[in-house]
Amino acid sequence: MTAILELKKIHKSFEVGTVNENHVLKGIDLTIEKEEFVTIIGGNGAGKSTLLNSVAGTYAVDEGAVFLDGKNATHKRTNDRAKDIGRVFQDTKMGTATRLTIEENLAVAFKRGKKRGLSLGVKDKQREVFKEQLKLLELGLESRLKMEVGLLSGGQRQALTLLMATIVPPKLLLLDEHTAALDPKTSQMVLKLTDKIVQEKKLTALMITHNMEDAIKHGTRLIMLHNGKIVVDVSGEEKNKLSVPDLLALFQKNSGDTVTEDALLLS
Repeated sequence: MTAILELKKIHKSFEVGTVNENHVLKGIDLTIEKEEFVTIIGGNGAGKSTLLNSVAGTYAVDEGAVFLDGKNATHKRTNDRAKDIGRVFQDTKMGTATRLTIEENLAVAFKRGKKRGLSLGVKDKQREVFKEQLKLLELGLESRLKMEVGLLSGGQRQALTLLMATIVPPKLLLLDEHTAALDPKTSQMVLKLTDKIVQEKKLTALMITHNMEDAIKHGTRLIMLHNGKIVVDVSGEEKNKLSVPDLLALFQKNSGDTVTEDALLLS
């Protein structure tokens, strides 16, 4: 197997040297193989978002090393990692340009990792590619290429953002609670679409969620963080057989603490 992401002894603290010092990540070791789809769950302050931001380069780690596709990316900036990483945020307005049309947004995404010019013009050949890609969403957006993105619903916009993050298949896709701001029905639509795109494009992905059922149902591997450490790491048949009570029991066994599903959902 090929390791797409390797985290070696990652530590990250905030407000060091003050009374508010917070040691969030405490020696994280994690290897993600090619085409793994890993769901990450944990309570408030467990380190989920800090972990993703450390992978993306938004936060510089204090100790340890980050390897992307076998190359040391520890000291690379966010922009330097962006050609290899696609990301979808919780805020449906992030990742798209409100005043640009659907096809103009896709044209920007299509240039990831390539030399960019100043023109936003969309060529007919590109437009046909965009239409085929938009058909994957099954939202009818392929017939609305000239529509401004700001006129889309939250679910449509998040689906478009997901497509933009993957239209040039990234080596690693980061999904940062990308359904948390959506209503339950729309959330399930976007999750179903996520599964489809990850599988069809054979992507490697990390997805943060507060929903234990979603963490179990989606992906090929589940990781649970607690106090900056990985306390649960299951995959394959073991993950497929999990129920929420099983996961809570496994968390308690490995961490020595207790947590309820409500505590996760509200954190």
